[in-house]
Amino acid sequence: MATTSRSPKSKSSSEKVRAHRARLRERGLRPIQIWVPDVRAAAFKSQAHQQSLAVAKSKIARDDQGFIDAISDWTPE
Repeated sequence: MATTSRSPKSKSSSEKVRAHRARLRERGLRPIQIWVPDVRAAAFKSQAHQQSLAVAKSKIARDDQGFIDAISDWTPE
């Protein structure tokens, strides 16, 4: 079994995280957790491809692309 050679004054990672979170809470913040799709997953890539093909084959694809182009060129005043 390996032992760690930490000095008595050094803190473990969990202690550092705990202290950091306490400081954030003192500032009025709280943690949240958000789960999002894994864009690296094969199923995500396949579904995104299917959806992009459906949009491209749509009867209103040209209008949709025109809208995207119009809002993409927006510059704040």
